[in-house]
Amino acid sequence: MANMGMAAIGECMLELSGREGQTWRMGFAGDTLNTLWALKALAGDREATYVSAFGDDPFSRDQVDFLESNGIGIGSSPTIPGARPGLYAITLEGAERSFTYWRSDSAARQLASDPVRLGESLENQALVYFSGITLAILEAGARARLIEAVAEARGAGSLVAFDANYRARLWAGADEARRSIESALAVTDIALPSFSDEQSLFGDASPEATAERLAALGVSEIVVKDGEGPAFVRCGEVVQPVPAARVGAVDTTGAGDAFNGGYLAARLAGHLPAAATRQGHAVAAAVVQVFGALAPFAELRKAFEAGVTA
Repeated sequence: MANMGMAAIGECMLELSGREGQTWRMGFAGDTLNTLWALKALAGDREATYVSAFGDDPFSRDQVDFLESNGIGIGSSPTIPGARPGLYAITLEGAERSFTYWRSDSAARQLASDPVRLGESLENQALVYFSGITLAILEAGARARLIEAVAEARGAGSLVAFDANYRARLWAGADEARRSIESALAVTDIALPSFSDEQSLFGDASPEATAERLAALGVSEIVVKDGEGPAFVRCGEVVQPVPAARVGAVDTTGAGDAFNGGYLAARLAGHLPAAATRQGHAVAAAVVQVFGALAPFAELRKAFEAGVTA
């Protein structure tokens, strides 16, 4: 069977946002889910699978229903009796956000508990996407099983994309994070890091330095995001800065994840890396103009098409 689908691996969380007084709006989000959401909007002719683990409580069932109602399946992701979703709340100061998390017993921490089911979920995928957060929520043995499963998918023809998405509080220490992220990069075709994360964890002096370090590790295609600054694209020996779109942001939650979705959708459609970066910027710009991590599919498509001629 030809590899046609798109799979993202990680944790779907309950998201509390848009507080008005003591009233919050609940939704569903998570870094790799945010990226797959954009991919589904922009490359909807491809089957989308969110690879995780889910609880058997009402909120977990709501998560699965939400995904399926938006055309996203869960493959062979296991249901863990007695487990429940993680939860986070977004608080804003202007457009900048901060997060409070409750995730220590999240079902997604067991997403690699069954290697057979994990492998089944990654079969026949054109693209497999995961992140440093995916790694960080797992115990060491499960982390190794995940990277092995991704390597097997890559060997079967899947394109593998990875965003280190370093969050210090999720790791036991920086050395563990560096080792784990470099293990993931060893099975990665497209790296989509944010410079602030790489500077914090690896001490890189510039986005160009990040791209050079990742290229030395064997990654063939690299896009280093830098907030409102240009993204630096490196393919082979060619390094090119691509300016970000300038818009009035109301909530920056999920901007980098949306960029990744726009970029990967463009690459799957055959666009060259610099052009795909412009489309990634356009999709990120659409997301920061709404509250929460997930923008409506129609808005994402509109931005994606506009990015072609940006």
